[in-house]
Order: sequence, then structure tokens, then C-alpha cells
Amino acid sequence: MSNVTNRAGRYILQPSGYKAFLPNPLPPDPPVGMTPKLIQALSKAELALGRLDGSTEVLPNPDLFVLMYVRKEAVLSSQIEGTQASLIDLLEYEAKAKEGKARDVKEVSNYVMALNYGLDRVVELPLSLRLIEEIHGQLLSGVRGSERNPGQFRRSQNWIGEQGSLLQDAAFVPPPPFEMRQAIGELEKFIHKDFEMPHLIKAGLIHAQFETIHPFLDGNGRMGRLLITFFLCQKGILRRPLLYLSHYFKKYRSQYYDLLQQIRDEGDWESWLFFFLKGVAEVAEEATGTAKRIVRLREEFREKIQENLGKNSGKALKLLETLFNEPFVTVRQICSITGLSYSSANNLGKELEVLGILEETTGKRRNRIFVFKPYMDVFME
Repeated sequence: MSNVTNRAGRYILQPSGYKAFLPNPLPPDPPVGMTPKLIQALSKAELALGRLDGSTEVLPNPDLFVLMYVRKEAVLSSQIEGTQASLIDLLEYEAKAKEGKARDVKEVSNYVMALNYGLDRVVELPLSLRLIEEIHGQLLSGVRGSERNPGQFRRSQNWIGEQGSLLQDAAFVPPPPFEMRQAIGELEKFIHKDFEMPHLIKAGLIHAQFETIHPFLDGNGRMGRLLITFFLCQKGILRRPLLYLSHYFKKYRSQYYDLLQQIRDEGDWESWLFFFLKGVAEVAEEATGTAKRIVRLREEFREKIQENLGKNSGKALKLLETLFNEPFVTVRQICSITGLSYSSANNLGKELEVLGILEETTGKRRNRIFVFKPYMDVFME
């Protein structure tokens, strides 16, 4: 590790003997080198995002697709931080079908709330430090880390390292509190100022700089990943919040951390941006494929219901549309959705089970819970 200043910043020896990193304000100076390789990666990412936007327009209800994608992102982003809850746990929790893993599921549920809250707010407000603190408060409310000043920038030194590591042997030490406040203020200016720079390049720079500043005592990773979505939605690059990179960052976790560190140690923004843009393209293409599979699934099951359920097909189709929003359903909920008696609703659940649309999860004869498993499987891939 060098004391020499590079274009990303410099390490400064602190009075107690550790070195903290002080990032330079963005944009990088000299500017990002738009090599042919980086230009090609940017072009692929922009095309993939365009295709994703187009593919969601043909969905029967794009907002329901967004809702499931938000849930999936919440699970993956929280898992990176060590949360054990799965997508099924979250949906069962929402359906009040199961109480297990309550603490971990609450963390994921908070992420969904923080994301939706942020998306509503960025329509009216600029992406400001005040808004970032508000969203962070939602993220950590009443869960692990809630004792570490949710919704407030830190007033003490933090560090990144193995669990249980001390400041002196940390892998990376972000700026001390006073310098952190300056750095996060400079990042806010960069977010607001219009540069002649592609929005995806700017999003990649914002995320990396936020992770380097590490302005909170907890929740920096989740908050930094949320910033990507908020920024791209605010700039109109995404009409719907469908680009979530947690899956990609989790899949290439060690490379992700290595490239962020390479920025700090060597000022190498270009390698990070190439990795980031490659992730945008990969994740957008996966989401496009998922949207197409959902359209096919809906058509296939509508056809099956109309061919096999006769006079009950109208009620079953109504239930099918609801299942795209809430894939877990109790017999009482089927009654409420369809207007059928308890006995008839139970029978409808069984009929849809025979058709391969629903799967009973409890093994009980009473208080049965069904899951729309083929739809869940699309999001578990």
C-alpha cells in the first residue's frame, strides 16, 4: 500500500498508527479512458437495458413483475450481508403463512420498503444526502444494525476486514469522520452536476465512490447498491426499477471487492467500470429472459384453465392473476379473491394442483397453503 497520491485519492497515516483513505472528488482526473473495450461494454449494456424496457412493456402487468424483482433483489442484497432468509421465506412472511426466521426476513422486508420509499421520493426530490439518510433509516429500522445510528452518517471511524478484525489489521479503512463528511458532500455535488458523461458510467463511479467513503456504521453495501437503481430511475434510463446487480456482485464477489480496492490503490477506474458495465448487460439480459418466460407461463396456464375447468374457469383465471402478485395463498384468501365458499375454494386449489399450477405446502387437510410454484421457479433460477 502506497502513500503516493493517485487519481482516486491517497492514504493518510493517522495519529494512532493506521492509514485511512481519502478519496479525491469525482469525476476522475485524468478523465476515464474510454478505450474501445470500454466503449463496446457501454454499448452492450445500453442495448441490453433498451431490450429489457421493451420486453416488460408486453407483460400483462409490468408492476407485478417489478414487485417480484424487487423482492428477489432484496433477498440477494441482504444475503451478501449474511442474512439467511430466502425468497420463499419472504413471501411466506408477507402471506403470514410462517413465522420462522423472523429477524432475517424483517431485514429483507425492510430492504423492499426502503427501495420503494426511495423510488417514490426520487420522483419528487433530487438524490440528496438527506434522502440517502432517510432511506438508510428505513433500511435498518428494528433489525440487526439498528443500534448503529440508522439514518445518520457516522461520527466515528469504521473499517472493512475479516469478522473480528481490528482497525490496525483492517483490509481497508475509509476516511475519518470529518473527511468523510467532506467526501460525501463532494459525491452529492457530482450526482447533481451534469457532466458530458454516459449515465451508466456515472452510476458506476457513484457506487464505487460511495463504497469507498462508507458513510454509515452499517448497511453501506445495501445502500450503495440501492443508489445505482435510484440514480438510473431518476435519470430516466430505467422506466421501471428492474436493474439489480446484487446477483452479479454476489456471483463475482471476490472480483467485485478486488476491483474496488484496485481503484483505491492504483486509481484504476477503468477495470472497475468494465466489470460494472458487463454486469449491467448480463443482469439486463437475464431479466429480459425472465419477462419472456412469464408471458409464456401466463398464456400456457390461461389455456389450461379454459380447457379443463369449465364453469369454474372464470374464478380460476381471476385467482391466477392474483397469484402473479402473491404467489402464496391460503384457502381463505382463495374465498376472498373468487367469492367461492370455503369448500369450493379448497376444491379449486386442488384442481389447480392437478393442473400443475399450484402446489400445497403444508401437507395438512385443514388450513392449507398453496404456492404458485412454476412462477416462483422462474425467479429462483
